[in-house]
Parts: sequence; structure tokens; C-alpha cells
Amino acid sequence: YEYGASGPDTFDCSGLVMWAYARVGVDLPHNSSAQYYECSSHFYDMSQAKPGDLVFYGYGAGERHVALYVGGGVMIEAPHAGAVVRETAVRTYGGFDGFGRL
Repeated sequence: YEYGASGPDTFDCSGLVMWAYARVGVDLPHNSSAQYYECSSHFYDMSQAKPGDLVFYGYGAGERHVALYVGGGVMIEAPHAGAVVRETAVRTYGGFDGFGRL
């Protein structure tokens, strides 16, 4: 993790999502809140989530955290300074702000 990084070797959360989507021809802004507003729909029920959906944490005027849903209750994220990109279970607590679909 490195704030402001967008790969391919180092990422911040929105940079990872931006980089992944660019691989399939989708341009996204390098900002998690801006990515939130790019989504055409938002929902909280994990049973509706599909691989490629975005997972958001935090809300309001502050900065959000974003991760990429890969299915089976699992997401890929660049979590915070000092951590590496990881695959982890979706956390539906601690500021969970739902899923977004592009």
C-alpha cells in the first residue's frame, strides 16, 4: 500500500480498483468517493453481490475505502499503509457502506 499509487506494483485502495477496471477497458477516477458516485446502483445485501462489484467503507463527507468483490464473500483490497494487497472476507461491520455496481 502507498497512498496515491495506482500500480502495477504498489496501490492505494482506489488505485487498485482503477487499475483492475482499466484492464477491461473501464476508466474510473482515482478516488474512492468518486468511484462510489460512478456506480449505477448501491445495495447492502451480499446475496446480491456479483464479482466485479465494489465494496465501500466509510460514509459522509470523509474519504471512503473501496475494495473489489471477487465472489463467495471475498474481496481484494489495498487496506492501509504498511499492508500488502490481500484477499479477505467482506467485512459487513466497521463502517461498511455497502456494495456498488458499475
